[in-house]
Amino acid sequence: VQLQASGGGLVQAGGSLRLSCAASAPSGRGLRSIGWFRQAPEKEREFVAFLRWRGKISDYPDSVKGRFTISGDSAKNTVYLQMNSLRPEDTAVYYCAASPRELGLSSATSYVYWGQGTLVTVSS
Repeated sequence: VQLQASGGGLVQAGGSLRLSCAASAPSGRGLRSIGWFRQAPEKEREFVAFLRWRGKISDYPDSVKGRFTISGDSAKNTVYLQMNSLRPEDTAVYYCAASPRELGLSSATSYVYWGQGTLVTVSS
């Protein structure tokens, strides 16, 4: 399974970006959930969002709730992260990851496959 993250770039504070994560394997191959994480310089990797394919269940931490939206197209094996009202503190490398699990999805340890990351830079 390979994950390809894209859509990062430089944006001003208050702007928007949409990240994409394309998976090489269909959701039927035991990959029940997709998550997004981010890592800023000198900081630990942080949970951003997850989408559980069954029931299209999603969740977010308080830091992005109301600003970020995760969605998925199972026919295209692609998950999107729409990021609005971006802030300088959202600057990080964003990673998508796939998990065979449906619980514990805010933890990076629940994910087996990881994409290469895409850089998001928000200027003030």
